[in-house]
Amino acid sequence: MMTRRRLLALGAAGLGALAVGDAGRETTTPARPLARRRAVIRSTGTAPRQHRRVRPEPAAPVPARADAVHQLHDLFPTAPPNAIALTIDDGPQPEWTPKMLDLLAEFDVKATFSLIGIQVKQFPRLAERIVQAGHQLCNHTMTHPLDIASLSKRNVDREITEAHDRIGDATGVAPKFFRSPGGAWSHTIYHSAARHGMIPIDWDIDPRDWARPGTGHIKRAMLKAKGGDILLCHDGGGDRSETIKALRKVIPELKKRGLTFVAL
Repeated sequence: MMTRRRLLALGAAGLGALAVGDAGRETTTPARPLARRRAVIRSTGTAPRQHRRVRPEPAAPVPARADAVHQLHDLFPTAPPNAIALTIDDGPQPEWTPKMLDLLAEFDVKATFSLIGIQVKQFPRLAERIVQAGHQLCNHTMTHPLDIASLSKRNVDREITEAHDRIGDATGVAPKFFRSPGGAWSHTIYHSAARHGMIPIDWDIDPRDWARPGTGHIKRAMLKAKGGDILLCHDGGGDRSETIKALRKVIPELKKRGLTFVAL
């Protein structure tokens, strides 16, 4: 089931569980399934004047991994067995990110937002609002290139560094995590993320909400979550009304089953 994917901490103790990456020749991990059909996201119009903050100090490098984390307990072995993590990709977006933030606030859920640099450039106040609401940040590259695993080291570094700087400028926070577009990974990506102090993050549950498969489909897929899972959904890249409607049903149901939402 290999398809192309989409177009378009609690702290240092947990990091000790991270495996050290292989310094050998370049290898590419196949993209995780269920991809979309737009490789690069491009900004439109003129970016609004930025509300600039003091850029955070550069993060210390971390050991490079040879794979991405897709289970919460691989990242935090001491996390409660019933803990799950909701991750939200491709924002910030002016229509759907505020609705997502309002929904999460209503249900007292903290999540991890994977931010695209050009979206942060367009909507820095939304990125700042995500932080002010207590959510975690993840670097999701500058332009969301689905072919990132085949890019040169220079271009990979540029995608990651520019997004990292843009997010830091807008929020005053240096992301601790990196998610590669489409779940595509390579030796170069792992090492570039590690140089910026970031841990590579994947997922367990992908409801394909980016494809707008229907609220029912999204709900059924996400209700399969169990303790330790990392869930993926989106607030950017298109109409996310189905995602919002599904989460309104999914979050209270998962809580009723005894699962606890945590930010990475």
